[in-house]
Formats: sequence, structure tokens, C-alpha cells
Amino acid sequence: MSGPPRHRRLRRILRWVVPATALAAVLVLVTWALVLAFVGQEYRIPSVAMAPTVKPDDRVVVNKLAFRSHPPRPGDIVVLRAPAHWDVGYPSPRSANPVLRWTQDALAVFGFGAPDDHAIVTRVIAVGGQTVECRMETGVTVDGAPIAQPYLDKTALEVDPALLPCLGSAFGPVTVPAGRLWVMGDNRTHSADSRVYCAQVQAHVERGVLCTGDPAAGTVAVDDVIGLAWSVQPGGSQTR
Repeated sequence: MSGPPRHRRLRRILRWVVPATALAAVLVLVTWALVLAFVGQEYRIPSVAMAPTVKPDDRVVVNKLAFRSHPPRPGDIVVLRAPAHWDVGYPSPRSANPVLRWTQDALAVFGFGAPDDHAIVTRVIAVGGQTVECRMETGVTVDGAPIAQPYLDKTALEVDPALLPCLGSAFGPVTVPAGRLWVMGDNRTHSADSRVYCAQVQAHVERGVLCTGDPAAGTVAVDDVIGLAWSVQPGGSQTR
């Protein structure tokens, strides 16, 4: 006996529904993974380098398609992979346990956790071919013209930019090489950016002017840009 007709119908339905549901779930996960890989992804910000524009623990959704039609522009807020020499002290969010690490990597593919990238959120100040510098008399200039910086916040900076325009030492001039970017955090007094990783000329350092050596040293490659910071969500979920 194969059981009452009602049970036979139920078994036939389940034989169709279960595989179809599993296939639909797989398709959803694959589609979502493709969206994260090629369109947009969320990162959590653990530092104050871009405050108050982006605060610690804010979530930044990155548009990975933004620069398909044009390169990053001055003023853009971007998320980028840290150059190798910017990686010092980067704490990986992954477990030391290889099984847990594999699980975390797998979950990150589908957006359930942070990618294991040293990703930095920062602002583009100058692009290839432009010359950036800062002097106490002029503040930050690009190609000789002072730039507007309405995002600077003296509460976050803990100093008034009107009194200390460079928010640190004077630097440059630096002519940004082609295909590279000069970047700085909005919270200049608490940001490890192009000014920190630039090359020095000792004679100029002794005069209080930084970043007059190799212009490529403090810049980052356009190819290292993951995408444009699309939206900022307060609190809770992944970069510096």
C-alpha cells in the first residue's frame, strides 16, 4: 500500500517544492554574492580619521561601479585598499583558528561579515597631474588655489583650522603622478593619510616642510580604489 491519496499528493508536492526552494535559495545567494563583488558592498568604519563625515562604527555602502565611466575626482570620498606600506599594525578581523577563519571568509562572500581587507575610507584631494601643498599662509592649495573644506570640524579636530590651516606641518609641493591620488582624512589631526606616508627631504624637514621627496610615496594608485562611498549609515557593522 502506498498510503491514502492525500499523502501521495503531499509527497509529490514536496518532491517538487523542496528542490525548487533549494534552487531558489542558491540563486539568491549567488546573485547577492555577485552584487557584493561587482556592484556594492558595506564596510564598517572603526576609526575617527573621517569624522564627523564618517564616524567610528558607521557603515559605508561602496558603489563599485562609480568609477567605470570616470576616475576619482577631487572631493570624492572613496574606499580603497591600503598600499602595502600603509598596512603596518592592521589587525585582521579573522580568527586564528583555520576552520573559523574559513567560515568567516565564506560568510563574508555573502555579506555576512567584514571582508579581510585593510580598507580605508578617505577623501581625494588631488589627482594625477595636480600639485598639492599646504602653507600656514594659504592652507591646502591645489594647483595654487586654496580649496574649500566645509567638512573640517574643529570639535573633531580639537583645533580651529582658521588658526592652524595645515592642521599639522606644512607640506609639498607634491605633483601627483598619473594614475595616483593624494588623499587626506577629514579629521586631519587624527588621520594617517598621504601626509604620513610621503617621502621626506631632510633639509626641508628641518625647515618644517614635509613631503618634498618622491611624489609617488604618499600617493595611492587609482587601481587600489574599491569604489565611491555611496551612503553612510550610522552605527553598527566594518575600514579606517
